[in-house]
Amino acid sequence: MVPAVLPRSLRASLGPIAALAALLVGVLGILYAGHSEPGRVDRWIIQPTADSVRPPWRYVALALDFLGEPAGSAMLIVAAVAGCLLLRRPRAAVLVVAGVGMTVGTATLLKHVVGRTIHGDGNLSYPSGHTAFFTALALVAALLATGRLGLGRTAGTSLVLAAALVAGAAMGWAEVALGAHYPTDALGGWCTALAVIPATAWLVDRTADAGRQELP
Repeated sequence: MVPAVLPRSLRASLGPIAALAALLVGVLGILYAGHSEPGRVDRWIIQPTADSVRPPWRYVALALDFLGEPAGSAMLIVAAVAGCLLLRRPRAAVLVVAGVGMTVGTATLLKHVVGRTIHGDGNLSYPSGHTAFFTALALVAALLATGRLGLGRTAGTSLVLAAALVAGAAMGWAEVALGAHYPTDALGGWCTALAVIPATAWLVDRTADAGRQELP
């Protein structure tokens, strides 16, 4: 039997989490639609500027930012797909491509719908695509680990949320520190991944299982 990418033990817990994340993405999008300045929450956390972080931490932020750029993200995706195939988890390889692609595509679409900008009209900022991408990749890795380790609902959900939190916080910090996004942009990107990846994983499993049932 081909292992599911969305372990059965997590379906009951990740469903409501994904729905709540989607709701938060929508609420933040409505609150900051058309804005070009940091909001009250953003100012409470930090005043976004290009000089928020100095060396050596600036180099760390730049390195993380590179991982969200086309060249860096392509390298990560290729490595992730190769790892899934080596582990004989073809569904996980599909989820890497489909899930991350859907997450980044959703973030890009939302940017144009919401229209929030930073440092000029041409710089759409909500939600952060870098944060969405990095969080999505971490979620896929956590789902794969949960399935391979046979973790139950509590342990599996904790692992998935911890991976998402660490990845989202790391990339979100880098983007805010470099002045590329407001803190609420990073939160929106994080929630976008939390909403899209479980749904895409469920769809991958459902499609694959339906295909297997149709085989003679």
